Amino acid sequence: MSSIKKFDNLSTLARKLRADLAGVDLILLYAYNRTGKTRLSMEFKDEGKRKNNSISDTLYFNAFTEDLFTWDNDLQGDAVRQLQLNPDSTFFNGLKDLALDETIAGYLSRYADFDFDINYTTWKISFSKEVLRQKQGGAPERIVETNIKISRGEQNIFIWCLFMAICERMLDGHFSYQSKKYLYIDDPISSLDDNNAIAVACDLAQLLRRAASRKDQNGGPAPIKVIFSSHHALFFNVMCNEIGRAKEGEPKMTHKRYFLHRPNGDGAYTLQTTEDTPYFHHVASLAELQRAVDPDKGKLYTFHFNALRSIMEKTASFFGYSDISFCLKALNREDLVLYNRALNLLSHGKYAIHEPTEMGEDNKELFRRILNDFITAFQFELPKFLEPSLVPPQSATALAT
Repeated sequence: MSSIKKFDNLSTLARKLRADLAGVDLILLYAYNRTGKTRLSMEFKDEGKRKNNSISDTLYFNAFTEDLFTWDNDLQGDAVRQLQLNPDSTFFNGLKDLALDETIAGYLSRYADFDFDINYTTWKISFSKEVLRQKQGGAPERIVETNIKISRGEQNIFIWCLFMAICERMLDGHFSYQSKKYLYIDDPISSLDDNNAIAVACDLAQLLRRAASRKDQNGGPAPIKVIFSSHHALFFNVMCNEIGRAKEGEPKMTHKRYFLHRPNGDGAYTLQTTEDTPYFHHVASLAELQRAVDPDKGKLYTFHFNALRSIMEKTASFFGYSDISFCLKALNREDLVLYNRALNLLSHGKYAIHEPTEMGEDNKELFRRILNDFITAFQFELPKFLEPSLVPPQSATALAT
């Protein structure tokens, strides 16, 4: 059975996480919004400063990191719009010397189609984008629009790419980050669509495997320990799958998984381990899939087949079986061959990045049938301390039957 531990405040919880990291490479935390994830990340950082004479041992990404970037929208000229960096933050230590532009561009090209230029004198970033414009009386031509205002989602993905580039320099042993022993990453995908969230999770998992196997200059072990927290069930699900899957030629990452909860909205917190029970985030993923199949409010994309197959794989694993055939045999036997073919052909490991592909009507109907049969055949017990008000009513009804 999974264990639940209570902590009276964030300080004791942060010390618990640090103690856990002495024995594992990574901690994965799933928690709802407004649970206190951001405050926990800062308490974890502050605990390190208390131990190290005010020197921080943690490089973190959270809401405070995103606040280091503000827009100068050129209110007078309404033409030169730039993102302003806060140079007073230690987050940007040695930024001029890190030569990050190429690394940032490498990540950014996977998720977006705009370019950037960092002015290290003014600490401002300008953005540009190639667009197709119709010329009067002539053929359309491609031009580059400069000093554009990018969307909030594009802004967040740019900041995330910059952070990933800094992480790479830290793993390389750059002197500006030699005091850092921990990475704390909280909800890096706010304002991102599910499609980009999956791609970011896969890239992040690869970086974290590198952190776990990091070596010092003499070839000895020098891992960077990591805490990752999120409220996004699909993102968390992909992270768990990527981290839990052994990569050829690479050691498996040791990790712990927890569901973080604040039962009464006060200062007390609980941690529920999820290693030896059906993971709570898979139940949350099912709730998201149920919202996606809603014919009025939902939207189904091809990557939802990946999410459903993943949940089936974990369900089969919990019951001691090696593949999803165990789950399929429990569904409508008349449709067994059809369901098996659909899940094999329509789910895949290559996630589209730039353009999510919406399912056709036939596949939408097939997906709804598979999901409905799966939920009907298997019962998923919600954590006993979960407040009913936190569960979407439609999902709570379906998952409780």
